[in-house]
Amino acid sequence: MRKKMLLSLGLIGLIFFLSGCTSYNEPINAESTGIWSKYFVYPLSLTITYFAKVLGNSYGLGIIIVTFIIRLILLPLNIKQLKSSQAMQEVQPELKKLQQKYSSKDANTQRKLQEETMALFQKHGVNPLSGCLPVLVQMPFLIAIYHAIMRTTAIKEQSFLWFQLGQPDPYFILPIIAAAATFLQQKLMMAGSAAGQNPQMAVMMYMMPIMIGVFALFFPSALPLYWIVGNVFMIAQALLIRKPKITENANPGGSKK
Repeated sequence: MRKKMLLSLGLIGLIFFLSGCTSYNEPINAESTGIWSKYFVYPLSLTITYFAKVLGNSYGLGIIIVTFIIRLILLPLNIKQLKSSQAMQEVQPELKKLQQKYSSKDANTQRKLQEETMALFQKHGVNPLSGCLPVLVQMPFLIAIYHAIMRTTAIKEQSFLWFQLGQPDPYFILPIIAAAATFLQQKLMMAGSAAGQNPQMAVMMYMMPIMIGVFALFFPSALPLYWIVGNVFMIAQALLIRKPKITENANPGGSKK
């Protein structure tokens, strides 16, 4: 689990580094150069603008629609990630028995542990790396829509509901909702999984909402709006996919009549 966290954080840093050569404040348009801007950010900016104009020049609604479209496109990957996490959880009891059986730290014992662990994974059709791949594939798309929102000039000039899209929420409502939605989304994603039992992940479950809430205090309101919509989608997804597992864990014995 720790390796997965480090791998994900490393990828996020790499993508930000590769995309960082383009300023967040540089407007995106047809003349923008570079593979990142031309083939990732600009098409998303055009799509947001298209839906905004169709919906009465509402860029807030444009952001909501495009965020849902992106999440729908990534839905198969998210489902794969959730199923991989559930499969890993199911083999945890047998994996712990192997770890206890081969608790010695000498090289031969550890090699035997690795061999039997791989045999266990193959027996149950579990790939420990398959849960990382969806995260890796998603990141470029999610960061691209972030850039599209930040660099589309028209978004900064529009208002939506009670806030200006290009300015922080003056009433701090969006940061609170963004933090709460992030916490609920992470809690549901971890429910019934091995990650939920990991102290490091438990810390992340509390730290991430705080970070999102603090960022939302200072970022243009278009960004926390995007985070909220994305998290609401993920919450609905987790409830639909993990509801049987969550219910089973809440009532481990069941009620027999």
